[in-house]
Amino acid sequence: MPQKAPAPSTSTEASNSHKSGMRPRTTTSRPRTGRSRPRTAATSTGYGENDIVCAISESRGLSPTIGLSFVNLTTSEAVLCQFTDTQTYARTCHKIHVFNPSDILYMSAATESNLVAIIAENLKVEENGMLLTEMNRKYWVEGSGHEYIQRLAFPDDLESLKVSAGGNFFATCCFAAAMNYAELAMNVTFAPQTLRIRFESSEGSMMIDLSTISSLELIQNLQDAKSRDSLFGLMNQTLTKMGARMLRSSILQPSTDARKIVERYDAIGELVSREEMFFAVREALAGFVDTDRCLSALVRLPTQVNFEYMEQSANNVLMLKTFVESIRSVWQALIGAASIELKKILEELIKYAINDDVAYAHQATELRNQRVYAIRVGVNGFLDVARTTYKEINQDVVDMTAELSEGHNLGLDVKFDTARQFYLRVPASEFDDRAMPDVFVNVVRRKQYMECQTLDLMKMNQKIKDAHSEVISMSDKSIQELIDNIRTRIHSLFKISEAIALLDMLAAFAHLTSVYDYVKPEVTGALAIKAGRHPIREKIQSATHKLIPNDVYATEQNRFQIITGCNMSGKSTYIRSIALMAVMLQAGCYAPASYASFPIFHQLFARVSTDSAVEANVSTFAAEMRDTAHILRNIEPRSLVIIDELGRGTSTTDGLAIAIAIAEALIESKAFVWFVTHFRDLPRILAERAGVVNLHLSVNFSVDENDPAKTKMKMTYKISDGPIPAENQFYGLALAKTIQLPQRVVEVATQVSEALNNRNQERKSSTKALAVARKRRLVLSLREQLLQARESAMKGEELRRWLKALQDEFVVRLQAIEWEAEDSDMPRGDPELASQVSPRARYSASSAPLEQTAAAASGLDATRENMEDLKSEVFETESVSDATANAQLHQDMRNVVRVKHERLEERQHDMARQRPREPIPWGGSGDTGSDAIVIDSDDGGA
Repeated sequence: MPQKAPAPSTSTEASNSHKSGMRPRTTTSRPRTGRSRPRTAATSTGYGENDIVCAISESRGLSPTIGLSFVNLTTSEAVLCQFTDTQTYARTCHKIHVFNPSDILYMSAATESNLVAIIAENLKVEENGMLLTEMNRKYWVEGSGHEYIQRLAFPDDLESLKVSAGGNFFATCCFAAAMNYAELAMNVTFAPQTLRIRFESSEGSMMIDLSTISSLELIQNLQDAKSRDSLFGLMNQTLTKMGARMLRSSILQPSTDARKIVERYDAIGELVSREEMFFAVREALAGFVDTDRCLSALVRLPTQVNFEYMEQSANNVLMLKTFVESIRSVWQALIGAASIELKKILEELIKYAINDDVAYAHQATELRNQRVYAIRVGVNGFLDVARTTYKEINQDVVDMTAELSEGHNLGLDVKFDTARQFYLRVPASEFDDRAMPDVFVNVVRRKQYMECQTLDLMKMNQKIKDAHSEVISMSDKSIQELIDNIRTRIHSLFKISEAIALLDMLAAFAHLTSVYDYVKPEVTGALAIKAGRHPIREKIQSATHKLIPNDVYATEQNRFQIITGCNMSGKSTYIRSIALMAVMLQAGCYAPASYASFPIFHQLFARVSTDSAVEANVSTFAAEMRDTAHILRNIEPRSLVIIDELGRGTSTTDGLAIAIAIAEALIESKAFVWFVTHFRDLPRILAERAGVVNLHLSVNFSVDENDPAKTKMKMTYKISDGPIPAENQFYGLALAKTIQLPQRVVEVATQVSEALNNRNQERKSSTKALAVARKRRLVLSLREQLLQARESAMKGEELRRWLKALQDEFVVRLQAIEWEAEDSDMPRGDPELASQVSPRARYSASSAPLEQTAAAASGLDATRENMEDLKSEVFETESVSDATANAQLHQDMRNVVRVKHERLEERQHDMARQRPREPIPWGGSGDTGSDAIVIDSDDGGA
């Protein structure tokens, strides 16, 4: 056991601080008695006021194994983690940010490691009041970690913890270091078998990087740190400190366990539908104290027993009595619960609840009296005598006040505070026409009152203080015996506290659902949201005007969605709402929509514009590239990504080039991506890639009736299919006209824009290779829609109508492709045609509701059968009564597909004879040499 505490001091060594970004290392053994500086971060999140020690270590190699241990000294909880991370340490930084530790420990051998420097930079340890402390290698011993687990863990958890610790060397070493630091530097020791210890895997929760947490305002508003206009501020309708802490963790680490998420939905649904239960639960929760802090204080052993400790012990016992008494009301409120999650909470209360006759008060004088009478009469005769003396002196104060009031004809009141003890208060108006009697001393004016004391009152205060100290000292033996008994049941009390926290969070979600009319989501393979709303914007704007909702639909064949539109049309709000709803849904909350189904996402990335990069002296473009590089290094198929106006921080040509290259990489990742851009050529170039969808936020232009020379713009804030219509592509000029720029400037800008656009249009061409790629994409879309039909609830005539509409759509789209390939007069990307045949429009117009078709997309990737087998399976599921109709429809579909295949084979035969590789220009300046992307006819995304 080390003899020197690794505590911070005024004497420092700064030799490595510049390279590692750490605080100066420790050089003395003076114990740390408190925080060296106030913490300024995350005070609104539930963790900012906690003392949390984090120890971190890593293995060697390109993909290092990271060990982490977090010991929360405030709530008596320890979390151990071990996982493999990349060289960017994204998961490590995310995990540390979730717990927001006050102290971060690292091994002295890791001083030059990139890990320490990356943590210091990304977590902004100096700004957030964290201490980066170096510790000697001798404190990081696996055997010591096992000993701490053996001594401190709950008996029920010990065996499973031993198994976990045996396979997690680095995490166990970190736990040993954290406990050594807590004992030696912070003078904190836990009683045996009283520490909540658990191993937490990096799997099982959505990974959200620090930039995304900040830019989406998940925890804190970017403009005002004290504002509640953040996702946490919106969702934090909890009534207990424990519930708020669990909510924060659920937002930063949304679950990826579908069963757990659905059980939370069921519990919320029951609370919403049973109003009597909901209000009873909320009323019961309002009476809870911060149980975790109370229990933690009971299990921590003192370094020295003094009067302050004895007094606080009595307070903790009284708080515990309040907690235990509150349990019964929660238990009664949950009787008859039907959902699995509420039943679990009820079982926890029944299994672990105890009854003990010990009340907690918040007023100083009431709290002091409660401490005095905490022990029953008759337990100790000397204690009973001391309490009688205490009571008599208090009564003397009351009698003396009455005599003074009567003798001087004053309206005196007796008040109490901790510093002055008893004092007198009288309205200042009593002395408007006379002086204050000389008997009063220590006179202070407080607004409209005069506060004072007398010499006799000060003597009585001292007697009361002495009597109170004597009572507390005599009571301490009985209180410590009670605390020792409580420690044997501390595991049960912590379990109850966790159940109360979960119930509080679920009740908060139910409250949100009732107030904002949220809907219960479904967990499927498709992201389908009907009338979705930005949750934070809805809260802010509810008092002024109603937020306009929008639909969202994404599957494998619609996974990369390019969003274009006018400035201020709502593009950023649209993509942010998707990300925020994903976090809410996987945290277990209902959706701000009229219908929602979603897949389970394992990662969330957001590259959206904020002012933080500028404040950090980083250029806009550099910040974009840094964040995008992080996304590309860590993205996987189960990721959700939103990117807002990538490439806007550099030249148009370079920005478009980089945007296309990054978009190509994101498409290949198979992740769900929403990509906002002002580059008009980007949607055209990527339009035929598999999985790419073009959408835009529509805007209406009209001529000002009062001044025909002026143009009026009206934002609809509604998402629409296809790229921006040709007549609305010059929205920048239109916006410039509305803000009344000088007429000459607008005219010149219009002429230049038209000239550039004409030159760009001359360089564009449709190719047969492009037509083949579009046909292949159309076939994939048909396959996906047939799969949805097979899995949907539609039957009989309804299914026949739906498939007939699908058939018509297929024929129209196929003919449109052929017209364009043959240089028809029909303009490419006709918005009217696109709106008629797009999947989004068809879902809106079809008799089959979105709810019936959305869930079907969960099986899109399940099979790769050919088209004929897929269509056969659709009809084999129908009943015998529909056999005749289905047979006819089956034949119709076969005919359509046969014609399609014949035409496709003919086109491919032509392409084989003449197969040019046609360059598609980016639409920049100059010729098509280096500013071109070659689209191969085989690159159709089959």
